[in-house]
Amino acid sequence: MTYETITLETDTRGIATLTLNRPDKHNALSSRMIHELTDAAARLAQDDSRVVILTGAGESFCAGGDLGWMREQFAADRATRMAEARTLAGMLGALNTLPKPLIGRVQGQAFGGGIGMMSVCDVCIIADHPRFGLTETRLGLIPATISPYVIARMGEGRARQVFMSARLFSAEEAVRLGLAARAVPVTELDEAIAREVKPYLSAAPGAVARSKALARALGPRIDDAVIEDTVARLADAWDSPEAQEGIAAFFDKRKPSWVSSG
Repeated sequence: MTYETITLETDTRGIATLTLNRPDKHNALSSRMIHELTDAAARLAQDDSRVVILTGAGESFCAGGDLGWMREQFAADRATRMAEARTLAGMLGALNTLPKPLIGRVQGQAFGGGIGMMSVCDVCIIADHPRFGLTETRLGLIPATISPYVIARMGEGRARQVFMSARLFSAEEAVRLGLAARAVPVTELDEAIAREVKPYLSAAPGAVARSKALARALGPRIDDAVIEDTVARLADAWDSPEAQEGIAAFFDKRKPSWVSSG
C-alpha cells in the first residue's frame, strides 16, 4: 500500500523500516499520519517481518501535533476532540502492542507526541545532538494521551522531572530519564541500530512476541479505562480558559497571559 505521510519498507532479512515522512513539517502528527500509522501497525502485526525500525525523515523525528490538526482541535467541540484523542490513543496502542520488536531510530528532535512515539518503542537509540520536551503545558494543555506510555517508559519519578515544566532536555538527559537506551553521534546511528537489530534475527519470532506480551502484561496497566481517563482529562484541559488563551497566543505569535518576565 502507498501512504502519503509515512513509508514502510521491508528488506529480505525481514527488517521493516517505518518512516515518518513529512520532513517539511518536522514529521508532525496530522490526522492523516495517525490513521496511516494505525494501518501500518496492523499490517506489520500480520506480515512476516522480524523487527520494525521506527524513524523519521529529515532533521526531526517528530515535532508533536501538526499545526493544522491543532487548529481543528481549537475550533472543535468536546465530542470531536475526544474522538480525535481516542484515534491517537489507538495508534499508540497498536504500536505499543506490536508483536514484534519496535526499535526507535531517533535522528532528530522530538516534542509532545513525538515523545509518545519514542515511548512505545521497545528500545530507542538516539542521536546525541537533538533536544526533547513535553511542551504541552506551554499551551495550557497536558500530555494526556501519551501519558500512559511515557510513564511506563520513564517511571513516575523520572517522568515528573520533565512532565509538567515543558522544559527542553538533552539527549544525555533523555538517556538518564530512561526514554532512550543510548545516545550516539548521528554518523554512528545506523551502526548502533544494526547492532540492536541483529540478535533478533537469531531469536524465535513467536517466542519474541510472547516475551514482549509478557513484559507488557507485567508492566503498568494500560487498558480501556486508563485510555478513556486520559481522553477525558485532555478534553477537560481543552475546555479550560488556560488552553483557549494558550492556543490563541500560539497562533497569534504572542506570549500567553501567564508568562512571567522573571
